[in-house]
Amino acid sequence: MSKRLSGVMAFLAILALVLAACCPPAETPVPTTEEKPKPTTEEKPEPTTEEAEEFVFGVILVGPYNDHGWSEAHYTAAEYVTEQLPNSRFVYLDKLNPADRPETTLEQAVDDMVSEGAKVIFTTSDDFKEDTDRAAEKYPDVVFIHISGDHVLTGDAPPNVDNFMGKMTYGKMMAGCTAAMATENGSIGYVGPLINEETRRLASSAYLGARYCYENYRGKDPDDLRFVVTWIGFWFNIPGVTLDPTEVSNDLINEGVDVLISGIDTTEALVVTGQRAAGGDRVFAIPYDYENACDEAPDVCLGVPYFNWGPSYLERIKAVQDGTWKPQFVWADPDWSDINNRDSSPIGFLKGPALTDEWATSVDTFIAGLADGSIELFVGPLNYQDGSTFLADGEKATDEQVWYMKQLLEGMEGPSE
Repeated sequence: MSKRLSGVMAFLAILALVLAACCPPAETPVPTTEEKPKPTTEEKPEPTTEEAEEFVFGVILVGPYNDHGWSEAHYTAAEYVTEQLPNSRFVYLDKLNPADRPETTLEQAVDDMVSEGAKVIFTTSDDFKEDTDRAAEKYPDVVFIHISGDHVLTGDAPPNVDNFMGKMTYGKMMAGCTAAMATENGSIGYVGPLINEETRRLASSAYLGARYCYENYRGKDPDDLRFVVTWIGFWFNIPGVTLDPTEVSNDLINEGVDVLISGIDTTEALVVTGQRAAGGDRVFAIPYDYENACDEAPDVCLGVPYFNWGPSYLERIKAVQDGTWKPQFVWADPDWSDINNRDSSPIGFLKGPALTDEWATSVDTFIAGLADGSIELFVGPLNYQDGSTFLADGEKATDEQVWYMKQLLEGMEGPSE
């Protein structure tokens, strides 16, 4: 290395030492976005939007949630809502009746559901009318949907109570028609629950459907058709309190009935019919309430009229969520374009494995007539059992007249009170 180059290098080294002494290096810039520290046990994270929007609703059932009937249809509806509505959750109490939970009141069940955050509560029995109103008065910020009640219609309901019911009169007409196609001896039995306006109109609807199809598709005199109603005393069996529906079903068959229509929440009529058929009797049955009820005894099941509560549950909950809910009394028709549409029809009718193609053709014709209005069964002359006039000749019943039926119809066997 030359002396000249060595001198330059020495000068540069000295210069670097001088600059370092007078001008320290700049600090590292602070990042514009920094990771938030993880929360300690004392500091909890804010809930996410999804967590904050969870919607809780309650369902109070009169019977077991898996009864293959009325209560299971409501439980299935609650599951439907959680499938359709993100971030929804339901809480429920089943078997709220004097036999299963004698010490539990509806108000206590509501207290628990409100404590879990329920904003809407469905009370699913006609027996819950007054208790629903009392609970609603206690919790004015919670919406109560009472299924099968009418206190909104009568003006007795608190402002946070709603009434909804599917027009099962049509489903029972279909059941009656189906029974009329299958009966060999013209004798149909009806296993009824307790006696009130709802149960009278449903049993009477089945009777009218049976008479129409017996005459128009079977070519027989409808006055020769026997229609026997036996009431057990409640929506389902309570040992020691009600009549036993198993015994009632057997007694009706022993009396000569060859088709049983169920009007109770559970499936005893169908089960008994299956047992009797296995023993050699020619008998059939039509269960009620729940779309899969035929599974209990498919070989004798002609079909099932059932409730599809899911779409109505969902519609009312969405109305609460978006602020458009208001109290109303709704008695909803089937979706006549497709009565078995899971997303739209509150009432359906599924044909059973025991229904022959020939019988099914007549039932389809009957349903089509109900749908287009060419078949109307609540038209006079119709009398009550005691001979008094229900509908005058040519008079078409209003919804309110059918809703508040005071007796069974003339020609039906069984008590009206």
